[in-house]
Amino acid sequence: LLRHAGGSMSVVEHVREMAAAGLHSNVRLLSGLLLTMSGNNPELFSPSQKYQLLVYHADSLFHDKEYRNAVSKYTMALQQKKALSKTSKVRPSTGNAASTPQSQCLPSEIEVKYKMAECYTMLKQDKDAIAILDGIPSRQRTPKINMMLANLYKKAGQERSSVTSYKEVLRQCPLALDAILGLLSLSVKGAEVASMTINIIQSIPNLDWLSVWIKAYAFVHTGDNTRAINTICSLEKKSLLRDNVDLLGSLADLYFRAGDNKNSILKFEQAQMLDPYLIKGMDVYGYLLAREGRLEDVENLGCRLFNISDQHAEPWVVSGCHSFYSKRYSRALYLGAKAIQLNSNSVQALLLKGAALRNMGRVQEAIIHFREAIRLPVCRLDCYEGLIECYLASNSIREAMVMANNVYKTLGANAQTLTLLATVCLEDPVTQEKAKTLLDKALTQRPDYIKAVVKKAELLSREQKYEDGIALLRNALANQSDCVLHRILGDFLVAVNEYQEAMDQYSIALSLDPNDQKSLEGLQKMEKEESPTDATQEEDVDDMEGSGEEGDLEGSDSEAAQWADQEQWFGMQ
Repeated sequence: LLRHAGGSMSVVEHVREMAAAGLHSNVRLLSGLLLTMSGNNPELFSPSQKYQLLVYHADSLFHDKEYRNAVSKYTMALQQKKALSKTSKVRPSTGNAASTPQSQCLPSEIEVKYKMAECYTMLKQDKDAIAILDGIPSRQRTPKINMMLANLYKKAGQERSSVTSYKEVLRQCPLALDAILGLLSLSVKGAEVASMTINIIQSIPNLDWLSVWIKAYAFVHTGDNTRAINTICSLEKKSLLRDNVDLLGSLADLYFRAGDNKNSILKFEQAQMLDPYLIKGMDVYGYLLAREGRLEDVENLGCRLFNISDQHAEPWVVSGCHSFYSKRYSRALYLGAKAIQLNSNSVQALLLKGAALRNMGRVQEAIIHFREAIRLPVCRLDCYEGLIECYLASNSIREAMVMANNVYKTLGANAQTLTLLATVCLEDPVTQEKAKTLLDKALTQRPDYIKAVVKKAELLSREQKYEDGIALLRNALANQSDCVLHRILGDFLVAVNEYQEAMDQYSIALSLDPNDQKSLEGLQKMEKEESPTDATQEEDVDDMEGSGEEGDLEGSDSEAAQWADQEQWFGMQ
């Protein structure tokens, strides 16, 4: 069997040693040559040696990211192994010393199947990955096989199988925290999950925080943002867990979901100062900065993230936000598509692409993307907001109303859901009064919630109650500065002939966001108006259509042609 003259090591054992030493490129060349020899003379290697050569060859292909090729070689290896088991059953097991070490160091068939499943997931063939892992008897499934199966089942919507597999991981490894998060995301009760880890918490010192951690993420997954924030803050205050990047990232994300952008930005800043290589959540951070008009910061963040990794969706999304808020929608669309290609579960990427399509007038395509974002298992209100805006843009007020009511029922009555429902009610003359009641409720809960203030101002503007509007806006601006609020205050002041102060408000708005087109127009209009008397007739306060925080998302796009090729390239028509 191709032994050296010295008779010690066979060539297959040399291949195995090189594989164990991580010399993948060398294994690939040698095993490729040996497999050709074996094809030309089938007697050259025993079935078990052929099996080994195929597995090591496939492993080296896997290492080179040639997944389809690797799968075909792994499949051949498994066929070879089948033949091997048949022949070995026939042979009498006389203590043949030579064959014993041989069988002991054969690559594990289960490991081969796991590698095949990894290849299939890389090729986005999840069904095949599930099929191959499903074929492994449950007694033989290792924790990593159960974990992979659980994730695949979850993605495929097979929740019960997913829960079973996650529980199996925890039975084998009670500190598998990602498996715990998996169970919580599938609505398994926090108490039940905690009970599976209770023994280990009691037996190991300094783990008493774990039950609080589980409680916190149970709140996260039921969408109870306030209690989730309080629980994580209590963990964060514990001296042993202070300055933990994951906890800070979760906090930032929760503040964002709760509509508290200021605290969200603060937590993201804290997290990335602790870990300059942080990628997770940076797409949301970039989006928040872009919304605040801090485009230079967004550009720097994008460059920094591309330096860390261009294989994650986040840098592409951040760069896309920069393009979007610079009104370069085709480019934003291309960057969003690239991000989705890298991670089909990226909510931010779907929202970016959806918003870009909407602003390019391709509303029906945008709706598809927002619907896709809603299907992902995150309680994110902005996915619904995007979809509802599209419905309103295409005059599907009924669909918008159904969706807003659903969100209101699912996520409960808080300032955000009340405002979202009110936004839809404002579009229908019949429900104006209802909109008013909803907005007042929202503002009672959170007087500083910008979206509610903007919508209430829109209502007051329709009713020409400018003095009330001015009071509302001044009140909202007492504790925060926001471009849109300053701009609307400017519009209201023009309506009551307070030109000097209106100019001040437009200037403040522009200092907060130099790209804010409407403030610029307001200012230019005033500078043109030499005689104040005409101003009032002309300026009946633009029916602040779409002037929510997304108001600054409209504009023209000169780059369409330039990006058209890329769009086709990424199959985005």
